[in-house]
Amino acid sequence: MLVDSHCHLDFPELAGRLDAVLASMCENRVTHALCISVTLQDFPQVRAIAERYSPIYGSVGVHPDYPDVPEVAPGELVALANHPKIVAIGETGLDYFRIKGEREWQRERFRTHIRAARLCHKPLVIHMREAAQDTVRIMREEGAGEVGGVMHCFTGDWETAQAAMDLGFHISFSGIVTFKNAQALREVAKKVPLERVLIETDSPYLAPVPYRGKTNEPGLVRYVAGEIARLKGASFEQVARATSENFFKLFGVRETRDHEKH
Repeated sequence: MLVDSHCHLDFPELAGRLDAVLASMCENRVTHALCISVTLQDFPQVRAIAERYSPIYGSVGVHPDYPDVPEVAPGELVALANHPKIVAIGETGLDYFRIKGEREWQRERFRTHIRAARLCHKPLVIHMREAAQDTVRIMREEGAGEVGGVMHCFTGDWETAQAAMDLGFHISFSGIVTFKNAQALREVAKKVPLERVLIETDSPYLAPVPYRGKTNEPGLVRYVAGEIARLKGASFEQVARATSENFFKLFGVRETRDHEKH
């Protein structure tokens, strides 16, 4: 049993063939996936997918890479999160790689999401790229540790991983951990305790080896699990079970093997 803790099933590469994507999940023993919101404009499609397919859950949030969308208030996020299939706030965080120039709006948006998560008592899905110091600082200042969450598609160093775990956060590894040039990330993955590890695809992006460069989908999360198992000297089954249980506990999702539509 496996879980994909972060995917974008509403994106065009996957949205038109969701029945096939869900069938592939079944074939690869992926029992659940979390479909992540990146703008409020597209959130209704995320919610609709979660409502239609029992193994799919959703989040609500505005990604830090979208400077030209309307800003949201904590109460708006809380209201949209009031749904049994919406289990997290995000994707939120800081991205200093893609966003250049003045970034205070990005930091304020991040604070808004943390405040919303604390109001509705749902965990955060945090995106962090070339912004580790400010990300951790704002997490501390805003009390993100009260709700916890996950550092998604983690590519940071061990010190940053430790700081996030000290706040009660999980560390999620994507297909990047299988890439030839990701040795530093593999060293971090070795150190993160299995009880704090999540796995993800971030599909349709970042397909793991041996599918690198192709369209990613939740069924391929098994290759991430396999690499984590190899790095830790654990069995595939140990990693699959631990990362799934971590997901169920963090997001309050009930374990089920039901892949039928609602």
